[in-house]
Amino acid sequence: MPPRLPALALPLQSSSIQISTTASPLSFLLQQQSRNAHILASLSDNPGAYNKRIRRGRGPASGKGKTSGRGHKGQGQHGKVPAGFNGGQTPEIIVHGERGFQNIFSIELAPVNLERIQEWIDQGRIDPTRPITVRELAQSRCIHQTKDGVKLLASGASSLKQPINIVVSRASASAIAAVEAAGGTLTTRFYTRAAIQRIIKGETHPFVSLAWTAQSGSEALNQTVEEISESKIMKEMGFKYRLPDPTNRKDIEYYRDPAHRGYLSHLLKPMEGPSLFFRSPADRRSAAGVKKEKKLPENRLW
Repeated sequence: MPPRLPALALPLQSSSIQISTTASPLSFLLQQQSRNAHILASLSDNPGAYNKRIRRGRGPASGKGKTSGRGHKGQGQHGKVPAGFNGGQTPEIIVHGERGFQNIFSIELAPVNLERIQEWIDQGRIDPTRPITVRELAQSRCIHQTKDGVKLLASGASSLKQPINIVVSRASASAIAAVEAAGGTLTTRFYTRAAIQRIIKGETHPFVSLAWTAQSGSEALNQTVEEISESKIMKEMGFKYRLPDPTNRKDIEYYRDPAHRGYLSHLLKPMEGPSLFFRSPADRRSAAGVKKEKKLPENRLW
């Protein structure tokens, strides 16, 4: 602490040692650094990065206790009016009734049209000589939200110029006819939302799974893999996750249908339909007119 009296400050100034330093010729190589002494005390989030949550109804000391800042009585105290409240009139749900419902089992498919695929091919963003899968469509930004899968539609089917080999979740009948009329092939296979994300990241093969065989897809698809072996493909290509196959009966029936060009359609026997619930005509014919013999235990006469 410096002395308050000027008389005491003079001898201290005269006895102070003056140290003179000369600049080194290599001082320009040293980086000049400066640090605030109070850097730890001034650390904080950016403005607006953190907002402390107001805990309401936790006593009068918080300022938001008892009525939680809403006041007393009335509509403001209750927070909001009841659902469907029209100011005292008869509610709309009573006048017009309730319509529709939310189907929790429905799936969201990203639609893509043939004219958009042809436009991407003309721009050089998709290679038509290679199989077109969910990975190529997503990485080329031909589709933006994959959701639960991709459905191919036939809008602008006349613009398709060259044959393509495409693998999607589902396809319309007109889209299948347009692709095959151009000399290409179309295969539908099962995907899940998580599997599609792994395919885009390169962690899962885009179409080979345990149920995939040489009969599941066209020759153009099978030529991209040397051997149709799911375990060997995962080991050699470095995939981390296995592509799942359908377990739901409706999904299995869809991909067993040859009309949908499903990859499980080769599992059907002659005269057998894709349904797993109804028996095939051959099974019904074999069971018709056959009378079962009644078998009695050995200790009974009739």
